[in-house]
Amino acid sequence: MEPFAILAATLDYPMYIVTTRDDREQAGCLVGFSTQCSIDPPRFLACLSKANRTERVAERADVLVVHLVEAGGRQLAELFGGETGDDVDKFAGVDWQPGPGGAPVLADCPRWFAGRILERVDLGDHVGYLLDPFEGEAEAAGAFLTFQAVRTIEAGHPA
Repeated sequence: MEPFAILAATLDYPMYIVTTRDDREQAGCLVGFSTQCSIDPPRFLACLSKANRTERVAERADVLVVHLVEAGGRQLAELFGGETGDDVDKFAGVDWQPGPGGAPVLADCPRWFAGRILERVDLGDHVGYLLDPFEGEAEAAGAFLTFQAVRTIEAGHPA
C-alpha cells in the first residue's frame, strides 16, 4: 500500500475538534478523518480513533459536536490532538459552554454543528459516527486549520 500512503500524505483537509458528553463525563479530540456524506438528508461522518478516550465516551453518547478549527487555532489543535483526556482535563483552560446534548461547544471555534448519532461503523482503527446535523453556528468565514498544518503534532494516543 505504499502508493496509497504516499498519496494520503499529500492530502490536505480541514481539521475538526469533536466533543461529546455521556451521562458521566465529557471528552474531545482532534479529528482529521471526516466528511459530509449526504446532501439530502444532510449527513456527516466523523471518524474517531479507537485508541482515543473521546471514542469511548462517544460510545455512550447521543450527540457529537463538530467544531471547524480556525486557521489560527494550532494551540487548540495541539491540546485536543496532542494530549489525552486520560491524563489531562482538556476543558480546564478552554472557554466553552454546554451545548446540545450537554456536549461542550468551544468558544474559539465559531463554526460548529451538533449531530445526533445515527450509526456507529467499525472502520478498522477508527469508528465512523454517522451524524444527523440539527443545530450549529457558522459566524466566521475565514480560513481553517488543515491537516498539513498539524501533521507534526504527536498524538496523545498513538494510532
